[in-house]
Amino acid sequence: MTRSEKIRDRLERAFAPRHLEVIDESESHRGHAGYQDGGESHFRVVIGADALQPLSRIARHRAIHDALGKDLLNEIHALALVVRV
Repeated sequence: MTRSEKIRDRLERAFAPRHLEVIDESESHRGHAGYQDGGESHFRVVIGADALQPLSRIARHRAIHDALGKDLLNEIHALALVVRV
């Protein structure tokens, strides 16, 4: 399972989002810190989920990080989050 698939799977199980995009932006970071050949090092996640609506911005980000887990976050160099409630 790729990192993109892991991200999608864990967020779908945790939040049952009505909208979810997992975008691998690694290629645009070629030559920068953390870039890995083959990509899957820099991601942008766009998520819309009712479960995130009552939370503050910081709590939303923490909830997403918790859902992804430390093991997966340690494999990723950069994660940008766009939360639409």
